Amino acid sequence: MQFEQLGLSQPVLQALALKEYDTATPIQAQAIPTLLKGRDLLGIAQTGTGKTAAFMLPSIDRLVKADKRPQPRSCRMLVLAPTRELASQIAESARAYSRFSHLSVATVFGGTSIGRNKQDVARGVDVLVATPGRLIDLVEQGFLSLSKVEILVLDEADQMLDLGFIHALKAIVRLLPAKRQSLFFSATMPKTIRDLADRFLTDPAEVSVAPAATTAERVDQYVTFCQQAEKQALLTIMLRAGFSERGTMDRVLIFTRTKHGADRVVKLLAGNGIAANAIHGNKSQPQRERALAAFRSGEVKILIATDIAARGIDVSGVSHVINFELPNVAEQYVHRIGRTARAGAAGVAIAFCAEDERAYLKGIEKLTRQRIEVVPLPANFLAEAERIKSTRAAAPAARPQSAAAGEERERGRVRRPRSRRPNFGSAGAPKSNRARRRASGRG
Repeated sequence: MQFEQLGLSQPVLQALALKEYDTATPIQAQAIPTLLKGRDLLGIAQTGTGKTAAFMLPSIDRLVKADKRPQPRSCRMLVLAPTRELASQIAESARAYSRFSHLSVATVFGGTSIGRNKQDVARGVDVLVATPGRLIDLVEQGFLSLSKVEILVLDEADQMLDLGFIHALKAIVRLLPAKRQSLFFSATMPKTIRDLADRFLTDPAEVSVAPAATTAERVDQYVTFCQQAEKQALLTIMLRAGFSERGTMDRVLIFTRTKHGADRVVKLLAGNGIAANAIHGNKSQPQRERALAAFRSGEVKILIATDIAARGIDVSGVSHVINFELPNVAEQYVHRIGRTARAGAAGVAIAFCAEDERAYLKGIEKLTRQRIEVVPLPANFLAEAERIKSTRAAAPAARPQSAAAGEERERGRVRRPRSRRPNFGSAGAPKSNRARRRASGRG
């Protein structure tokens, strides 16, 4: 279906034409007409099928037609996202879609200047994209009111409603007006979470263009069984060759379960001459942005990430997703491999499965209702693995002093060097502590 058939206003259609978008995806075609009527909605669709446009386009249309201006320290549309990267991505899309609608868009999330956040919302904003923690900080300090919100959106609603966010979400919802439009979108929606969502939605329409927790159709999925200690060698062999058995590796996203694990993979790859960056919660916001920018531009073609990135990275051209470690929550697998095969492209997902991860693999196959094809270890694996294991990981290159200091400033931890002036005696030589004690009669 063409966008012009969905009832969107001319400014929105102009913005879509500028991006050369003319045909709506299934989730967009079903959700947009419903949202233009002002109904609450629960939308379930595979990752990479255009959920952001599905809620943003009709919302912009409704905000423009209401012909209101945001009041100081308030917002008209509030979009909540679980990660900083996803919040930035949504805001970028909102600015593009509202280009001819003259709506203001702002983001607030941790890792950025709260002073800048206060300035952004001081005059009022039409569309505010936020993570829950920073949003609550601004509200509690009196710099933002949520009493004028007309539209509430929860992107990746299953994670937003999970235990990690539920208390913050309840606090936020209490501050919203009872009369509002609420939209929940996600790729997965377990029954328990669906029941919880009903508490926040009023007579919602439900749009589901694929069974919940199904993976993108154009992702070829494979699993290789190996020992935990063999994974690094397997990854190195695969990346060095530049090819998998299923296609050229142009841009590779690799997932680990822990922050330490991500850094360790980067270090070991560096020791074998393979450049990669890591992105996870221990990195400062500028570090995360630089790593993502280098990956997006192709300057660094390998990015190691924890699940913080599974719902926030929208980079075109990701040819392969490698699950270096399988997630212990099956739904995360769906979001991880959804980083490839986006916008109709094809992609490859490869999982490394150790003996203690077989239960995770079984849970993934049960959730997705798919059997993942098993690919054996490379023919030359044992010899190559022994050679790689004997290679010491290279130590990180020393950074210039200015670069190191700049990074410390980002964290707010710059330490000024202490002045250490030697204590010279009468002969001009430094006096030791023992010599000073003897001179004072305490030796």
